[in-house]
Amino acid sequence: MAFKSGFIKSRFYTALGLLFLLIFIGTTGFILIADYEWVNALYMTVITISTVGFKEVEPLDSESKIFTIFLIITSITLFGYIISVITDYIANNKFIEELKMKQVQKRIQKLENHTIVCGFGRNGKQAMAKLGSYNKGCVIVESNPDLIEEIELQGDMLYVRGDATNDEVLMAAGIDRAASLITTLPSDADNLYVVLSARQLNDSCIIVSRASIDTSYKKLKVAGADNVIMPDKLGGAHMASLVVTPDIIEFIDRLSIEGESSSNIEELVIENLPEEYTNKSILDLDLRKRTGCTVIGFKTPDKEYMINPDASTILVPKSKLIVIGRPEEIQKLNKLF
Repeated sequence: MAFKSGFIKSRFYTALGLLFLLIFIGTTGFILIADYEWVNALYMTVITISTVGFKEVEPLDSESKIFTIFLIITSITLFGYIISVITDYIANNKFIEELKMKQVQKRIQKLENHTIVCGFGRNGKQAMAKLGSYNKGCVIVESNPDLIEEIELQGDMLYVRGDATNDEVLMAAGIDRAASLITTLPSDADNLYVVLSARQLNDSCIIVSRASIDTSYKKLKVAGADNVIMPDKLGGAHMASLVVTPDIIEFIDRLSIEGESSSNIEELVIENLPEEYTNKSILDLDLRKRTGCTVIGFKTPDKEYMINPDASTILVPKSKLIVIGRPEEIQKLNKLF
């Protein structure tokens, strides 16, 4: 189908090229044969190949009339060819489809700090649902026609049709402006290639990759993935935890993080705080009194986590606070900061 679309487009551009060539030949011919000025020659060419029936600009001699006959016959043949190409183009729904894709691409080009999700399988759909609940800008990269049809049925999802392992496809999805990328392709080899490409195209992008087997974990980390998730292993461990420590797991599951309206856990980027709190302590921030939220974690600039950090912990740049609270307290926190 892609080959046919390219072939039809090639024929269309060829027809347009022949049309402009015919106008050039006609204009030049009237200048040389009928001794017309170039404006009159161009006008005569246009009214001849369009067969509108206007009278010639100046009387034509025999040679000019033969040349005019040649233009009329050639233009009729060429227009018939152009009409057949356009009909074929529209009949294959490619014209409307490409118009729609151009509109989608324009919207993608306006995105910044968005998330790219490679693959719209089970994990990709779950990732999109979670990101959607936080109103994050997202672009899907998918090549499967059936899944693309499903994406289009969803409505207002931005997507790029193509292979995520291709650098051009990632650039079309805005990898150079993206804040993060999630690759959930079925093949670990494909995920590895996506991670390598994405890291090369955007060294500051947060990359999360899916993995199927243990041996892929280390390779993906070396390739540049910030986090590697093994869904099957994670699911099994979660089920086992429900048997070993059911109350703890149920409590954690109830810490809803489905979206800003019902969130119980939130992260606070230190750079987003008012400047007066930089290099101050957690105690100085006084979140408990001001919002009701409690600090339960601290992520250092070296990406190390501190659980239940001391109140004297300094809020240095490139660090994060993890806080917990009721939904209304989280909303108050978001409004305050």
